Amino acid sequence: MASFLDPLIAFVSTNAWLAYLTLFLAALLEAVPVVGSVIPGSTIILALSALVPGGELRLEWVLAAAIAGALLGDGSAFWIGHRSQREILSTWPMTHYPRVVAQSEAFFHRWGALAVFFARFVPPIRAFVPITAGALGMRPARFYIVNVPAILLWAPAHVLPGVLAVSAFRQYAEMSHHGGFAKHYWIVSVLGGAVIVALATWTIRRRHGGRVLEPK
Repeated sequence: MASFLDPLIAFVSTNAWLAYLTLFLAALLEAVPVVGSVIPGSTIILALSALVPGGELRLEWVLAAAIAGALLGDGSAFWIGHRSQREILSTWPMTHYPRVVAQSEAFFHRWGALAVFFARFVPPIRAFVPITAGALGMRPARFYIVNVPAILLWAPAHVLPGVLAVSAFRQYAEMSHHGGFAKHYWIVSVLGGAVIVALATWTIRRRHGGRVLEPK
């Protein structure tokens, strides 16, 4: 993964518009069934957000790109399911992943509209629940009422850890010569929290992603 991300970060850091486009596509592709479960969209967003403290990217545009991509991705998947109904769940490539389709249906039946909210934070079913919600007849208005707030929380949750981690590291490096560790304990705490969030996201994806997405 590092061998893929390092040149990507180096390239987009000197081409800001491509960085925003990459963020947009990473968020969009995470909502595409099957594709969204193998594309490391969250990792890409977290990595590129680390360019904000150095001034290569602007925080508001990073958030806007991630939100716009997620809205378009989730919305498109929902409308595909809404128009095709249950037939879409038994067509290619969905038929190659019956386990995750069944999990998405069970998740939706258990939580109802809240499944759309929770799924945004749970890979790999994040890529399957919007299309499943549409296929199972969820009303569009109800979908967007739940989906939009979820995305507005999801984007900062993926962007801010990278921003805070790099900002804290820079501040600590600059101030370490002017005071003891206790004086800057809050900086270390923020950095540690950001790292924990990033590791938790990576662990969940690694533990559940590959196992659930094994073709039948």
